[in-house]
Amino acid sequence: MRIPFVNISAFVNLSAFVNLSAFVNLSAFVNINDNVLATRLKHEGIRAGEIIAYRAWRVMAPRWFSDDWLRSVYMRDYVWLPDEPASGDVKTHGIYSFRDVIRSAAEYSYSTDGVLLFGKVKIWGEVVEHEAGYRSQFGKIVSLDYGDPEFLEKFRKIYRVNKVSTEGL
Repeated sequence: MRIPFVNISAFVNLSAFVNLSAFVNLSAFVNINDNVLATRLKHEGIRAGEIIAYRAWRVMAPRWFSDDWLRSVYMRDYVWLPDEPASGDVKTHGIYSFRDVIRSAAEYSYSTDGVLLFGKVKIWGEVVEHEAGYRSQFGKIVSLDYGDPEFLEKFRKIYRVNKVSTEGL
């Protein structure tokens, strides 16, 4: 004998019985690494323009093989080239930046050694938002605002940022 299927969802709101997240903080029970979580996120189809965020860059100490490029603070071998956007896979590392301005090593969340410059970065592409900032697919230095004045002057010229317009003067 075949029993007919009856859809009771029209009569009973099952979401009140199934959705426990309103009553229980499931994040207290689940500890998922940000990288694993990023791979599980469904793209919601939301597209936005560029985001301006903040970050720091490392200045390498002069050596016989030294170059005149800024480097990532955490990924020490990652070089930010002046004429190319920085890029990374948001499911593994990506380009990290902060929502709020950082002006010194004391405000930076990584322990660091050496000289750091601080400024704005334009980010775009796939962007994952975190509690303190972002992890993006692409990033480009917009301005260098804080740090050693001598290094700021040098790297502003190399990266062609913080130019003062003389139009209308």
